[in-house]
Amino acid sequence: MGDKQIFYHIREGCRSIFAHGLMSFAAVCMTVACLLIMGSFSLIAVNANQMLQDLEDDNQFLAYIDDSLTREQGRALEEQIRAVPNVSEVTFVTKEEAWEDFTADQENQSAFNESDSDILRDRYEIHVEDIELMQDTVDQVSQISGIANVRAAMEIADGFVMLRNVATALAIILVVMLVIISISIVANTIKLTTFTRREEIAIMKMCGATNWFVRWPFLVEGVILGLAGGVIAYLCQWGVYGLIVQAVNKSGILSIINVVPFQQMAPAVLLVFLLVGVAIGAGGSAMAIRKFLKV
Repeated sequence: MGDKQIFYHIREGCRSIFAHGLMSFAAVCMTVACLLIMGSFSLIAVNANQMLQDLEDDNQFLAYIDDSLTREQGRALEEQIRAVPNVSEVTFVTKEEAWEDFTADQENQSAFNESDSDILRDRYEIHVEDIELMQDTVDQVSQISGIANVRAAMEIADGFVMLRNVATALAIILVVMLVIISISIVANTIKLTTFTRREEIAIMKMCGATNWFVRWPFLVEGVILGLAGGVIAYLCQWGVYGLIVQAVNKSGILSIINVVPFQQMAPAVLLVFLLVGVAIGAGGSAMAIRKFLKV
C-alpha cells in the first residue's frame, strides 16, 4: 500500500467522522460507556483480589512443640520448618508470650488468675506463600520430629481460595461479555453511517475497487473512534475511581478496606482501554461494512 493510498484512507476515515458527527458521537459515547462498565468491574476484581491477598498473607497455622523437648531444642526446629516448601515466614512463640496474648484479649482477666502459661505449649506461627498448597505444607510440618500437633483453619483457607477463583472467573466472564456487546453496539452504530454510503460503495465496487480498498477508510474511522472512546473512558474512570476512593477513606466502616491506588494501575488501565477501544472500533467497522461489500 503506497503513501497516497494510506493518506487517502486516513482522509476518508476522518471525513466520514465529521460528516456523520452525531453518529460518530454516539459511537464514542457507547464505547466510553462499555469501557467504563468493563473497567469498573475489572477494578473491583483487582481490589477484591488484593483484599484476598492481604487476608491470605495474614492467614497462618500453628505448630506446637512436644513437651518433652527443651526450649532450645524447640527453637532448633526452626531450620527444618523453614526448609519445608511453601513456607514464607516462621515465628517462634513461647508459651508465656502466647498466654499473655490470650489473656490480653479476654474481658474478664480475673478468671485466669488461678491458671498460668504452663497449660500452653511453645509453638511456631507459620505463614505460607501459596494458600492453595497449605494442606500439603501442614502435612509436611506435622511430620517433623518434635512437632506434637498442628492446628490450621483449612476451611478459612479453602474459603479464601474459592472467593479468589470466583472473583477472577466473574471478572473474566463480565469482561468478555461486555466486549462482545460493545462490538455489536458500535457495529450497529457505524452500520447506520455506512448505510448512507451504500451507493458510493456499490459504485466503487463496480469500478473495480477491492474489498480492502473499500474497507480501510471504515476501519480507520472505527480505530479513531475507538481510540477517542478509550482516552475519554480512561479519564472518566480515573475521576470516578478517585471519588470512590475518597468516599471509602471518609467512611468509618469501609476505612478498613485498603483500596489499590489508581496511579499504581494507571499505565495498565490506559493500555487496556486503548487496545480494547481499537478492537471495538475496528471490529465494529468490519462487521458493519461486511454486508455492503456483497455487490
